Amino acid sequence: MSRIYDAIQRADRERNGLQELEEPHRAEAPIAPCIADVPEIKSALDLEKIVHYPWKPLEASLPTLANVGASVEQFRGLRAHVDQLRIHASIKTILVSSGMPGEGKTFIAANLALSMARNALSSILLIDGDLRRGSLHKLLGAPSSPGLTDYIAGTADLMSIMQRYEVPENANAGLARGFSHVTFIPAGISTDNSCEVVASPRMRDLIAGLGPHFDWIVIDSPPVLAVTDAVELARSADAVLLVARGAETPLDTAQHTQAAFSNSRILGFVLNAVKEVPRHSYSYYYGGEAGQRQ
Repeated sequence: MSRIYDAIQRADRERNGLQELEEPHRAEAPIAPCIADVPEIKSALDLEKIVHYPWKPLEASLPTLANVGASVEQFRGLRAHVDQLRIHASIKTILVSSGMPGEGKTFIAANLALSMARNALSSILLIDGDLRRGSLHKLLGAPSSPGLTDYIAGTADLMSIMQRYEVPENANAGLARGFSHVTFIPAGISTDNSCEVVASPRMRDLIAGLGPHFDWIVIDSPPVLAVTDAVELARSADAVLLVARGAETPLDTAQHTQAAFSNSRILGFVLNAVKEVPRHSYSYYYGGEAGQRQ
């Protein structure tokens, strides 16, 4: 049985003894953005009017764009697992998080979303909820703003923060199919006051309002043991998918990560960058050559 699975079980027993982790002290006091009144999202939102941009995706970091291969199958397995969980619970919005930076949560979030988009042409909304160090736009090769922080602050409207990929005519089949059903909302202008932004009722209203227009919503979040943003973001999500890094994430980090989301529905752990998969396990694995750390 894998150490990550043991971590989940042990954390259940030790949760009451864990101490809350505080956000690191910063030398300069952050300036809070103005959280303005955001117009109600119209039920007749026309997704066809979303602006298309000529993204330049980092294909090496997006293995699910390929048609065949071990990486494609691994993410298909993860996608199938998440799909099956819908039988037992109403799940649409998934928050992807990890304990510490560098474990691969952004990599997993992006490729899970692309794998979902290729399955029966599902409509996917991918949101960069890491308002401090957003990096999803780098993987996609997409504009970084306007984005989530601009919308919550009232300096950008909904249609201006959503974007899609302008698929070139000579694009390969995997690229065209993987991106043609993905809508992306970048993080926007970074802020050190992101916890208050994601905790705003406007954030929950945004997710609730966009929900009927998509089959799945995948949100990338900051590492939960570094800052508290992910816990606040989890309140807007139906479930949380956790990421750990093979042979690097300590057992106690996995325990603390699981315990931090004690009030959320946890789908399980994805063990990233695995070189040797344990024979008996209840976790899901990605063992890519690059061992992505986003």
